[in-house]
Amino acid sequence: MPQPLNFVAEPISVSALKKSCAGCSMHQLCLPMGLDDEDITRLDQIIGGRRRLARDERLYKMDEPFRNLYAIRFGHFKTYQVNAAGEQQITGFQMAGELLGMDAISADRHHCDAVALEDSEVCEIPFTRLEELFGQVPTLLRHFHRIMSQEITREQNVMLLLGNMRAEQRFAVFLINLSARYAARGYSPHSFQLRMSREDIGNYLGLTIESVSRLLSRFKKQGWISVDKREVTLLEPAHLKAMAAGTEQCSPMN
Repeated sequence: MPQPLNFVAEPISVSALKKSCAGCSMHQLCLPMGLDDEDITRLDQIIGGRRRLARDERLYKMDEPFRNLYAIRFGHFKTYQVNAAGEQQITGFQMAGELLGMDAISADRHHCDAVALEDSEVCEIPFTRLEELFGQVPTLLRHFHRIMSQEITREQNVMLLLGNMRAEQRFAVFLINLSARYAARGYSPHSFQLRMSREDIGNYLGLTIESVSRLLSRFKKQGWISVDKREVTLLEPAHLKAMAAGTEQCSPMN
């Protein structure tokens, strides 16, 4: 698992950050398979540049006008909504190779805030220019539809997670989901850092921070995981997958 880059966030010209999609380490996740060099060049031409964000810096906020999609080049983000009472509800955690901003397409305004969990970098993709490119590159449009479908499925899974699953199953699903996403990026599926705080994990899963701490301790005591600060190692991934799938049950926490 790569460590965060320790750079100082400062104004950088777009030209200094603009590089080819084909040369990006995340292009196989971000771009559809089968794009030829000419199509990738077309996509390169509409990308506005790269934007660096320091830890805790906001990428966009709720009700802000929608202009760009953001492809995460490296780093981690969280998205959240704030209700009328001022309470924050985390809606997701995003990592390299994923898109941010799709929530705003229907209403032309963002429905959540997006904040960097560590020093991160995104590629800005002006959506009006992307729509024009869809007409020229049908493969790209199909890829975008697939991404939107995955986002809908993710939201449905979160509703199921919060509505019907016990705390142990929620936490197992969370760990297995992270494992699969890191594996898709060429990182270890068994050992990774939790870039988000325990409080954020609890908020996302509908658990208290005390419950998250107890679950970590319980899973560790059972020999399913090991924990060293934020570094988590899945020692029994098959067991955790069975828990996540609901085929194995655990007794309630004390």
